[in-house]
Order: sequence, then structure tokens, then C-alpha cells
Amino acid sequence: MLSMFSINYRSGEPMYQQIYNEVVKEISLGLLLPQEKLATVRELATTLGINPNTVSKAYQLLEKNGYIYSAVGKGSFVSDCSGRIAGLKESTMNNLKKEIGQAYNLGIEYEVIENLTKTIYNGGGNTDA
Repeated sequence: MLSMFSINYRSGEPMYQQIYNEVVKEISLGLLLPQEKLATVRELATTLGINPNTVSKAYQLLEKNGYIYSAVGKGSFVSDCSGRIAGLKESTMNNLKKEIGQAYNLGIEYEVIENLTKTIYNGGGNTDA
């Protein structure tokens, strides 16, 4: 089951995208394991106080991108996507190195990068590319 996360109703980010991001994060952190059953669309929608169509849209996107799979009549389950996650982490680290190098070349101070990183890791700021 999903550990409890919340939806930021004030965020400009669509709710289905927030759910998608949280599930991917929980898979990446090992909080959701391969073959683990997810909450049903209705259960998660009720818990979060949102429309089931929103949860359904997030689950469809997660399935399309290989993070979960559905079994008719049984529910949705976490896929074994450890290779995908490892590749994303490596790609992200390479992109970060490149972008931090660009920031350095543009004269952006270390403290600005450090503060931005702290803000994002504390749940603030927009992390969209």
C-alpha cells in the first residue's frame, strides 16, 4: 500500500501529476516494492479527498511508463522497474552535473544553488523542468 502522502491543492501542478510523482518517488526510495499491491483508485481517491478520475489518470500514466501494472479483478501492482529507476538516477545526476557546471560558468554563487537545493528538498519550489 502507498504510504501516506498528501496533495498540495495550492500547487500549480495537477493532482494526477502529484500522485504520479509520489508513487515514482516511493518506488525509487524502496518504500513500494515490486509486486506490492497499490490502493484501489477508489480507496486512494477517498483517502485524498479527490475525484477517482484523477487517481485513475495517475495510475494510467504510471502503467504507461512501466512503474505499475494492472491485473483485471485483482488491482494494480508495482512493477519491477529497478533498472528504469537506476537509469533515471544516473541520467539525472549527469544532468545535474552539467547544469551546476553551467551555473558556475554563469557566476551563480554556490550559496544560491545550496539554498535552492534545500528549498526543493524541503518540499518547496517548483521542480518541473
